[in-house]
Amino acid sequence: MSQKVIGLIGGMSWESSAEYYRIINQAVRARLGGLRSARCLMWSFDFGEIEALQHAGRWDDAAAEMIAAAHRLERGGADFVVICTNTMHRMADQVQAAVGLPLLHIADPTAERIKEAGLRRVGLLGTAFTMEQTFYKGRLTERHGLKVLVPGEDDRALVHRVIYEELVQGRAEPSSRLAYREVIARLVDRGAEAVILGCTEIMLLVTPEDSPVPLFDTTAIHAQAAVDLALAKF
Repeated sequence: MSQKVIGLIGGMSWESSAEYYRIINQAVRARLGGLRSARCLMWSFDFGEIEALQHAGRWDDAAAEMIAAAHRLERGGADFVVICTNTMHRMADQVQAAVGLPLLHIADPTAERIKEAGLRRVGLLGTAFTMEQTFYKGRLTERHGLKVLVPGEDDRALVHRVIYEELVQGRAEPSSRLAYREVIARLVDRGAEAVILGCTEIMLLVTPEDSPVPLFDTTAIHAQAAVDLALAKF
């Protein structure tokens, strides 16, 4: 069975990009058996450079970097592009418009899984950019009809801080896991039927046992969707 070549834009952070690589290859081996593994390319950023652009609000410069990465993958022979981070989907439309390859948007397979489960009212955890700006919530609402709840201001600050000060540095602190549990519980108290782990590092900290409602791990869902597309018939 032939495979499409998956083009991964990673390094944001490499901690979660490594999970993409693991999940994708495990899924291909499970589907094809034996010694099979994924045909993929990855461009991995120096995340310190990207983080500086994010927090300086230099989104146009960040978009230029993302487009350049997509062009590298296109020249390398990728058949489609996967951005291995939720936050940088802020410029997904710009990347898609600039390259001749399809872009597999992380929010779409996540929303499909939620709808398949018969759920509509979801909590969203992620970076402050993902929770507060419209690029992600708007897609879930406008394209998929979901009602999206985000944590209150203090909880958003906590979730964001843990991502940047701990998770992207490979640290999963028990105290932060407890704090995330409490944030999730407050979203559930407000009516969330499920919670989206809308930052690709959160799965390094939070497990299904930490939530009274289903969790939708965007890292695993996006990686699995990439495999589905790679193994679909040409």
